[in-house]
Formats: sequence, structure tokens, C-alpha cells
Amino acid sequence: MASEWLELHPVDPQRRWLQRAADRVRQGAVIAYPTDSCYAFGCRLADRDAAERIRGLREFDRHHQFTLVCRDLSEIATYARVDNWQFRLLKQLTPGPYTFVLEATKELPRRVQHEKRKTIGIRVPEHKVTQALLELVGEPLLSCTLQWPDEEQPLNDLDDDRARLERSVDLVLDAGNCGTEPTTVLDLTGDAPVLLRRGKGDVSMLGLADDGSVSV
Repeated sequence: MASEWLELHPVDPQRRWLQRAADRVRQGAVIAYPTDSCYAFGCRLADRDAAERIRGLREFDRHHQFTLVCRDLSEIATYARVDNWQFRLLKQLTPGPYTFVLEATKELPRRVQHEKRKTIGIRVPEHKVTQALLELVGEPLLSCTLQWPDEEQPLNDLDDDRARLERSVDLVLDAGNCGTEPTTVLDLTGDAPVLLRRGKGDVSMLGLADDGSVSV
């Protein structure tokens, strides 16, 4: 059965389609949706079967760390431990194209934490569709980049691989091109931020050295 395909305006998305997507997520759907860096796979955090489907689509092993896509800082604090310095940094960089690796709280299911480090990737995207969808779903989305395991780049124009997408997910939110540059990833589990991946998010204001450590 082919997936449901909804075309949305990237700045002023149609609420009826967003409500339809939110309803499907709560019913257990795996979706493809836009963010401020690139498209992503997503599902409800509590849905184990949907999460396993995404793991299979990306061919992830048990050590891969999912990303929890949140509405705001208060939602982050429910699922990740955030100290004062981390909160100030999150406040400075969210919403935006950043992923923050943080220590998980007991509220986060162990099956989506990093198996050894007990961490989770957290982000708050600055995209009208994503923000509106999260508001209607009422909880974070468990996500990862929409990239096929046999491809070197994330999928940007969804129509380029429509047939494959329709076989893989239950619903597609198509808001046009949103780029292929991934998020900047910052590890905040230590005493200072460490750059794990340079991506779309600018970190020049943080004084990070080329090796990712903090310059002094």
C-alpha cells in the first residue's frame, strides 16, 4: 500500500494536513517530514514498532543514537539532564540546525538511548512545518535523517525517489526542498561543549577549535 502524500506550504502550512499527520503519528505511523537542515524520518517516541521500522530503513545497529525532536527547552529538560551552562547554550542556539548530545533522564525509554553512554541527541528545529506538527502531536518525535543506507547524501527533493518513499513510510509531508546539509552536533555531556560534526549550524561564536574542543 502506497503512503499518504501531503503537500504543504513551507512557511504557512495547511492546518488540516498537519492535523492529519499528527493523528497518524499518534496512531503509530512512520512519517517523512521537513526540518531546518534536511528531511527526516519520524515516529512517536513511545511506539517501539515504529522506531524499529525506522532502524530497519536506515540499517542502524543497536549503538546508533536516535534524535529526539522537541518543541522547546522545557520539553528537552523532561528527557535530558540540563545544567545551568548547558541551558544557557541551548537557549542561545535553539531553535536552529543543531543536535545536542545530552545525558538521558529516566523519562526516556532505554531502548532509544545510546546503549553504552546512556545519552540522547536532542534538537529543536526552526521550521514552520516541524514546529506546527510538534505542537499538534503534543510530544517529541523520535527521528533520524532521511537518508537511504546506500546513498551518500540525504534525500532533498522527495519526488526524486517517490516510489521508494511510498513503499517505506506511512505518510509524507512534502514542503519542497529543505537542503541536504545535516545539523551541527555538539556533545554537552562533559564540562564544556565538544564539536562532533560541523554542519549547518554556526558555532563560531562558541570559540571551538578545529578539533572540536573549546579554545582558551
